[in-house]
This record gives sequence, structure tokens and C-alpha cells, in this order.
Amino acid sequence: MRSIALLPVLFMTLLLSCGKDKPKPNNTAPSNLTVNAVVATDNSGNVAFTASATNAVTYEYDYGNGVFATVPSGVVTYKYPASGTYTVNVIAKSSGGQTISKSISVTVTVTMSLIFSDEFDTPGAPDPARWGYDLGAGGWGNNEVQYYTNRLDNAVVSNGTLKIILKKENFSGSAYTSARILSRNKFSFKYGKVECRAKLPAGGGTWPAIWMLGDNIGTAGWPACGEIDIMEHVGNQLNKIFGTVHHPGHSGGNADGGTTMISNVTTEFHRYGVEWTPTTIRFSVDDVVFYTFANNSSLPFNQNFFFILNVAMGGNFGGAVDPAFTEGQLEIDYLRVYQ
Repeated sequence: MRSIALLPVLFMTLLLSCGKDKPKPNNTAPSNLTVNAVVATDNSGNVAFTASATNAVTYEYDYGNGVFATVPSGVVTYKYPASGTYTVNVIAKSSGGQTISKSISVTVTVTMSLIFSDEFDTPGAPDPARWGYDLGAGGWGNNEVQYYTNRLDNAVVSNGTLKIILKKENFSGSAYTSARILSRNKFSFKYGKVECRAKLPAGGGTWPAIWMLGDNIGTAGWPACGEIDIMEHVGNQLNKIFGTVHHPGHSGGNADGGTTMISNVTTEFHRYGVEWTPTTIRFSVDDVVFYTFANNSSLPFNQNFFFILNVAMGGNFGGAVDPAFTEGQLEIDYLRVYQ
């Protein structure tokens, strides 16, 4: 009877003794960390990194542009979306959590290719393979006073430029007509450089815009789809250019953006641009950046977007309409997209 009573004690003793044999974490800090980088010679932006260290089981990369990655092997190829010199930091970590780090500098040249353009060289209506129309009045909630049509009177290509023409005329209950053309379901893209050379209309109440919306607007709605306003101008604030992004929590009057003053926007052509990457959206006029927005994976600016070109009149942003206004136009020489 006593031997039977001792069995539970013996069993627990065996369990405890087995537990003592479990391996302990390696608390030895990594050492001898080396980081090497080989930049591709084809200007693709690819950089092949190799990190190694004694006692390391994983490596954490900071690519120097706001992008991070955990790489157990230490060997990884990362494609930079834009040219620049980047400080890359690598942290080597042991199984016990001890770390060592090292930084190196890499210089990358990225050559972009033209993936879309409209040079507006073919006279007549805007190319139907590239552009469709939004039709109607009210400005989709902006309380604008124009009626958007698909007539040549309001959108026409002639003498090498596209003219989106805002007119004072009675049409279907509205006192003004204009056009709003868009590339939805015809062309969209994710990330790249946009350049649009344009001359803007003058007059109080005019509101020209070169902008983009996320492809998923039909399902997600606005502002969840995201909006990137490459260029907006209102005649009541002459020569003030707006670059803006709209997204949940930051839309309408609470949007994120910046402005710049440019001379002669209604009498001379200027180049309005955006450089869009997973980490930044940079707005520029004539290659001078005036606002940079920090993009990240939680925002809607990591999907395909399509273009919209239009001229509105009045409304929430356009403001008071000059009663003497009769006609004005947004004239576009070209629109180009590079990746």
C-alpha cells in the first residue's frame, strides 16, 4: 500500500526533472554584424541586401524611406520606388531578444517609363478610349451652379490642347455649362509620377481641378475611396494653387493639403504634378514641391486611382460668382503618367 501511495510523488518528480531539461533562450547578444548592399545597374530601384551576425536568428530592416521588414534569413531584395540616397538600418536579434544594429547608406537611381499620356493632338471630342463624362447639375453635393454636358461646346480638342469650357448659358435649369471628363474604367494606376501642363480659367466663382479618385468608389464610397487633388484653383483666390488629399477623418474642409502662390496661372501654362509612392504623396508646380503627405498602408492611397478633369462654378469651394463672367476655360497641353 505504501508503494502505491508513492507513485504520484515519483511521477511529479519525473515531470519536474524533465522540465529542467528544456533549452533556455540564448541570451548572448549578436555580434559581428555585417550589412552589404548591391544596387541593380539597370536603374530599376532594386537593391539586394545581405545581413549576417553571430547568434542572430532574425533581422529587422529599416529601408530609410518609412518602409520596414523582418527578414529571418537576413537576405532580401527591396525595390525603391524613387531615386535618392537612403540610410538603411538593420537590427540583428538573438533568440533571447538581444540586439545589435548597423546602418549603411545606399544611393539609388530609378528611371521611370511613360505608361499613359494624352497629348491632345487629335481635334474633336476627347479620345473616347481614354475619357468618359459625368453628366448633370449640382456638383454631387458641392452646391455648384453649372450643368456638366458631353457637348463639344464644353469639351473639345483643338490646336494641340484640350479645352474644358465653362459658359454662362441657360441649360436644363442651370445658368452655366461645363464638362467633367474622367478615365474611370478606361485607365487607372497605382503609384507613379503625374505631370499635367495647363492654363487655368479666370473669373470669380471658377473652380478648375485636375484630380483623382480611388477605383473602389462604387463600393467604398467617398471619402473611403480616397481623393488626390493634384491641382485646384478658385478665381476668388487668384494664383493660389491647392494640393490636397481626402480620406476618412480628413475630408472636405478638414482635408490634408498645402498651397502655393504662382504668378500668371490664368495667362501662362504651368506644370502641375504629383509623385505618389507607398510612403509619400508630393505635390509640385513646375517641379517645385510645395506639400508632402505621409502615406501608409492604413490609408486608401495604395490602390488604383483614375483621373478627373473639370471646371466647376461657384459652390462650397468656388464661392461667389462674378455676375460679369461669360466664359472661361481650363486648357491642357498634356497629361502624362510615369512609373
